[in-house]
Amino acid sequence: MKIKSRKIDWKNTAFKFLFITLLLSIVYAIVRVILAPSVTTDQDAYEKLKSDYVLMLIQCVLGLIVMFIPSIIEKRWSIDIPNNMEIIYFIFLYCAIYLGEVRHFYYLIPHWDVILHAFSGGMLGALGFTIVSILNQTEKINIDLSPVFVALFAFCFALASGAVWEIYEFTFDGLLSLNMQKFALADGTLMVGREALKDTMHDIIVDAVSALIIVVIGYFTIKNEEADKGKSILANKKWGIRNIKKNR
Repeated sequence: MKIKSRKIDWKNTAFKFLFITLLLSIVYAIVRVILAPSVTTDQDAYEKLKSDYVLMLIQCVLGLIVMFIPSIIEKRWSIDIPNNMEIIYFIFLYCAIYLGEVRHFYYLIPHWDVILHAFSGGMLGALGFTIVSILNQTEKINIDLSPVFVALFAFCFALASGAVWEIYEFTFDGLLSLNMQKFALADGTLMVGREALKDTMHDIIVDAVSALIIVVIGYFTIKNEEADKGKSILANKKWGIRNIKKNR
C-alpha cells in the first residue's frame, strides 16, 4: 500500500509562523513596557527605555493587523493573490518587525535597514504589476493597459508606499520622542540641514532604485509576452487562411 505524501502548504505555514511569532513578541513587549525604566539609569551604558518597547509593541500590533490584508482583499473582492507573493510578504514582515525590531537586527546587522528598503521597494514594484495583472484578468473590469502605463503605475505604487512608511516614522518620532528617521545623534544632538534629511532621503532613493529595477524587468517581460502573443495570433491567422484555400 502506497502512502501519499502530504504536500506542504507553504503560504499557510508562513502565515501561522508569523502570527505566533508576532503574538509572542506582543506579550514580550507588554512585559518590557511594564518593567523597563522611563529614563536612563546608567549614563555610560545603553539601556532600552519604555518608549523603545512601546514602539516595539506598536510595530508588532500593526504587523499582526497588516498580515491579514492579503486574505481580506481575496475575500472582499474575490481576487486571487499569487501564493508566492503572499509568502514574500510574510517573510518581509518577519524580517522587518521580528528580526529588525524585536531581535535588534537594525543594530546588529550592518545596513539591515537598507536591505529591507531594497527588498520592500522591489516587492512593492512587483506587487504593482500583480495588481494590474489581476485587474486585466478580471471579467468585471474591462481594461487593457499598455506596458508603459503598467510599469509607471508599479513604480509610483512602490514610491507611494515608501512615502507612507516615512510618514509613519516621522509621526511616531514626534509622538514617542524616537529617532527612527535618524535626525539626531546617539547623544541627542540634533542634526541640521541635509544631514537631518539624509536617512529619510536615503530610504526613499533605495526604494526608488530597487523598484525601478523590478519595473524595467517587468516592462520587458510584458513586451516579450505581447510580442509572442502577436506572433501566435499571426501564425493562427495564416494557418486559417491556408486551410480555407485548401478547402476551396
